[in-house]
Amino acid sequence: MPADLDKVFKAYDIRGVYPDEIDEDLAYAVGRAFVGLTGARTVAIGHDMRPSSAPMTDALTAGATSQGADVIRVGLCSTDMLYFVSGALGVAGIMLTASHNPARYNGLKLCRPGAVPVGVESGLADLQRMVAAGEPAARPDRPGTVSDREDLLERYAEHVRGFVDPGALRPLRVVVDAGNGMAGHVLPVVFKGLPFQLDPMYFELDGNFPNHPADPINPENLADLRKQVLATGADVGLAFDGDADRVFLVDERGGIVPSSLVVALVAQTMCEREPGATVLYNLICSRIVPETIKAAGGTPVRTRVGHSFIKQVMADTGAIFGGEHSGHYYFRDNYRADSGLVAAVVVLEVLSGAGRPLSEVLAPYRKYAASGEINRRVDGDPAAVIDRIAAAWPAAAADRTDGLTIQGPTWWFNLRPSNTEPLLRLNVEAADQEEMARVRDEVLDAVGGEPA
Repeated sequence: MPADLDKVFKAYDIRGVYPDEIDEDLAYAVGRAFVGLTGARTVAIGHDMRPSSAPMTDALTAGATSQGADVIRVGLCSTDMLYFVSGALGVAGIMLTASHNPARYNGLKLCRPGAVPVGVESGLADLQRMVAAGEPAARPDRPGTVSDREDLLERYAEHVRGFVDPGALRPLRVVVDAGNGMAGHVLPVVFKGLPFQLDPMYFELDGNFPNHPADPINPENLADLRKQVLATGADVGLAFDGDADRVFLVDERGGIVPSSLVVALVAQTMCEREPGATVLYNLICSRIVPETIKAAGGTPVRTRVGHSFIKQVMADTGAIFGGEHSGHYYFRDNYRADSGLVAAVVVLEVLSGAGRPLSEVLAPYRKYAASGEINRRVDGDPAAVIDRIAAAWPAAAADRTDGLTIQGPTWWFNLRPSNTEPLLRLNVEAADQEEMARVRDEVLDAVGGEPA
């Protein structure tokens, strides 16, 4: 058992370097403890294409069945497909993946029946304690059974297609960069029967990521997609991360589309479908998002960053949709889970009906200048640095919902600690580029530290 559980138990999942920090022994212990924590009678287990995922899946399955739980082996799948299985079958679920992290990493994302997330405030801390204590004890009675379900990928694809009207779709040329991740496995099945010309890039499943890291939030990893969109004259480019739960867009000009603009576009579509609906957005999304929701007759609700928080607020408010600037898109009718593929097909439906290029569709949303997320490694306690920064502004301007948000007359910034690393993350938005740069540099000077 790896000794430092504090290092691998994160805010939203379990993740670390294989086999030094996370291995089959830990997977077995997590499987056993997860059944003890949740009382689950059935657990659906899926995994990504990393070399370590299959053996860790076997260990996780053994741990769960040792406590009498039956295991449904979903096999290779995207994280949002695993959430769909949890919701559609009403069973607990565990996904073996390290998402966008390099090949040497692996991890586990966990949910209760109905795709209800297990995070640090909703059971993950208890799970860590149980794993450390070797709980629960071995059960002397019948172990659980193991079964395979080969129909689940087609059921998931049908579910995703159900978010759009097939008759409203028109032929579009779509370049998709799967980054050698799970989009290469699930997207062709989802697109089957849709009138799109698909130009696949890096669809071969390879957990060693031979072409580029499966981390499309980094603009460098979008370079190949941008070139291919321009070379083919495609209408849009889509890039997915390793476990295919996030999607990032490139327009027909090869321009990277900020995720806040996608949140605004999908939010407007959801409000048109359900007038007066509540829509969530996290606090680092652009101001254009709540403005768009209000203009569409919806009710915007601001949330903390992170899927477990957003899903809980969705449950509390009945929100139809929620979006994060990091490329996560949550849908009430998707068991409140995030799905990059659902967001992608909704955007493609909007583009089908627009009759003009994506860059023009998004032009009304480009009202503000944003810094993007800037990571800064600081000496000492990040919370103390945030307190020092907060003291430089009037208390009435400060919002401590998630880190520190300061609202100016025509600008805002958020400074918050990373949930996984000793970093501070800064996001700045302003009315124009000059003002954004001024606020950004002022805050970074005050924060100090080194770029990360």
